[in-house]
Amino acid sequence: MIKGVDVSSRQHADFSTSGRDFAIIKATEGHSYTNPEQEVQAAHARDAGLVVGFYHFLWPGNIAEQARFFVEKCASIEGDLLAVDWETTEAGTRASCAEKDAFIREVKRLRPHHRVLLYCNRDYWLHHDTSSYAGDGLWIADYVTAGEPRITATWRFHQYTDRPVDTSVAQFADRAALREWAGGTAPAAPAPAPSRPVVHLAHVVAAARRDPRAAQGHTTHRGEVLLVERALHAEGLLNRRWVDGSFGSKTVSAYAVWQRHLGYHGQAADGIPGKTSLAKLGARHGFDVKD
Repeated sequence: MIKGVDVSSRQHADFSTSGRDFAIIKATEGHSYTNPEQEVQAAHARDAGLVVGFYHFLWPGNIAEQARFFVEKCASIEGDLLAVDWETTEAGTRASCAEKDAFIREVKRLRPHHRVLLYCNRDYWLHHDTSSYAGDGLWIADYVTAGEPRITATWRFHQYTDRPVDTSVAQFADRAALREWAGGTAPAAPAPAPSRPVVHLAHVVAAARRDPRAAQGHTTHRGEVLLVERALHAEGLLNRRWVDGSFGSKTVSAYAVWQRHLGYHGQAADGIPGKTSLAKLGARHGFDVKD
């Protein structure tokens, strides 16, 4: 892995580049703010040989306008990274997941030869994102050990501290590999990723209906149930002691909370998995769903 920083007008234009391979610079925010230091900061990073990127702090509303504002005002050149910063605004508001997705897609349309990233923290990824769409890569903020963010989704960058400055690691062998990827010249067919585990809807539905009424600790399709329970635990909905492969009453209750989190009510939130809710859980936590 390699290391880099992200900076805004709060940092000096001559921020330290020692031991760093990339710098991602705040360019714009909302509909009108432009970082007055971005060109000097970018030049400083380029002089040090760093890979450069720019990000936009997203506000809700006028998404296409914000995307145009970003690409027109940021000091990017060919081969630079572009990113959207999706978090809570100073007004206490946030763009919706659909607005985040629309912004990324519009930037990719306007700048088709740039890599476009999603930056968000772990809470947003787990509790506000419902599409798992991150453009060309997820840049996740979680202040834990570098390279070990507490998510199961694939990520490209991990911001692991803000002291003394926001610092991230990236999953590239070296600076040249990042530069190649950012420029879109990396091989189009990377080594295939390991196949994702599969959870069959019919199996976990059978388990959710049978296990609570069977003997204590009874398991039905234990391996697939464990995948669901581990995902519910990662969402903070199921105590670790109940991650046991038995879709018992504790797991049913936890799954009902997950369904309510997705907006279901009444019989639709009875703790018995449905395909849509299960697929969304799998998208977040690394498994596919089949009938």
